[in-house]
Amino acid sequence: MGDRSVLGAVGVTDFDERVYRLLLRRPGRRTGEMAAELGVGPARVRSALARLADAGLLRRGGPGRYEAVPPEAAIEWLVDRRRLEAEARLAAVRTVVSDFTQLYHSGRMEAGPAGVVEVLAGEEAVKRVVTELQRTVGTELLGFDRPPYVGRPDDSTDTNESELETTRSLLTRGVDIRVVYCADSLYRPGRLETLVRLAEEGERSRFVEHLPFKLRIADRRVGLFPLVDGVYDNIALLHPSRLLDALVELFEVYWERGRPLTGLPQTTDERPPEEDLLVLRLLNAGLKDEAIGRHLGVSARTATRKIAAVIERLGVTTRFQAGAAAAARGWL
Repeated sequence: MGDRSVLGAVGVTDFDERVYRLLLRRPGRRTGEMAAELGVGPARVRSALARLADAGLLRRGGPGRYEAVPPEAAIEWLVDRRRLEAEARLAAVRTVVSDFTQLYHSGRMEAGPAGVVEVLAGEEAVKRVVTELQRTVGTELLGFDRPPYVGRPDDSTDTNESELETTRSLLTRGVDIRVVYCADSLYRPGRLETLVRLAEEGERSRFVEHLPFKLRIADRRVGLFPLVDGVYDNIALLHPSRLLDALVELFEVYWERGRPLTGLPQTTDERPPEEDLLVLRLLNAGLKDEAIGRHLGVSARTATRKIAAVIERLGVTTRFQAGAAAAARGWL
């Protein structure tokens, strides 16, 4: 088979696979040696090694050293995970097949030119509709927040500051904003703190572990959600219909299932350090140790120790009890 790339189907890039193959052939190689052999900088190799470790293909063997997990177990696990993720996405699509079928048949019988659903494709079309929806929303905006994200109209990068500015402008107009976030929503460093600030300023938010797709509904009269994976391809623009009503009901189900990001008013006595509060909020959002570690900029093992220390300081024994105790003290 040679060095032909085959792991792209399970989310491993061509370069990461080259690093993986090299480490399989020559165990114990240091980062600098691998970089020299691959003709790249050490930083690029370090990033690849970290991604391979996150994927479960490597494990840390010491400072600056990685060793391969037996491929028959690691790759099999990756394949199973991708299959389950694909099946879950397909199952979510199947739940709306009958609605789309009815829309198709009713649309063919009606003389109206636009119909109930439009399918958008292309970056310009999607950005235009998202911008228009945000500009014209009057009273209520509902949403599921998860990657991938649509870029800003001016092609600039989304930042915590730009998110604060955009959401504040809607709140100033009196728009009632309710958003369900998931663990994947915390992709950007500092975003959790941003969401806490927005919650304090009027955005209503809740967290669940996983969301089936992205969703945005304005004034219960127009909705946007992706039919397939991708940022700018096959985005459904929905007008008033039974399907839009169903998506509103689905939003309410996840809203009831979610946990508030903030709860009781915070008290000043016995207030823990900010890092402890951050750990509690990440736990309350349903994140696992590895994800909490990434957000804190530490290893999963260090994150586990920090979590255990917070639990011990609260005088409880489980994570659930820690969340309840923190809420009772007004910290969440």
